[in-house]
Amino acid sequence: MPKIKSSRTKRAPEGFDDIEPTLREFQTKMKDGKNDPHEGKRKIEALWPIFRLHHQRSRYVYELYYKREAISKELYEYLLKQGYADANLIAKWKKAGYEKVCCLRCIQPKDTNFGTTCVCRVPRDKLEDGKVIECIHCGCRGCSSGS
Repeated sequence: MPKIKSSRTKRAPEGFDDIEPTLREFQTKMKDGKNDPHEGKRKIEALWPIFRLHHQRSRYVYELYYKREAISKELYEYLLKQGYADANLIAKWKKAGYEKVCCLRCIQPKDTNFGTTCVCRVPRDKLEDGKVIECIHCGCRGCSSGS
């Protein structure tokens, strides 16, 4: 969540006004996701929309800076510092084999029963045909970089 703006906070760098509407839209979607009713869902399923929105917002900032080169380094660092994007997740996306990682919990072996990564990290061609896989952490259906 972005920090609260006050009279003492640092002004946003040049170019923030161009991307601010999209970031505000992500922020309102995040609030709606938190306030959605979760009756009939499992406890963990109520958090899946929030994980997806967090991923989308971080991916948006990542693509603006690294893929399209539409924002400056100063603005990129400002966005990371203000909490608009997850710096650790973006650091993983820059590494080979982790280009499509959905969340950091999927690659932590300590969060699984057998000390391996999440099932969504298995390439689709290694899975049984017709079997639907969903990550228990974030609801992802496959974020491996393979085919």
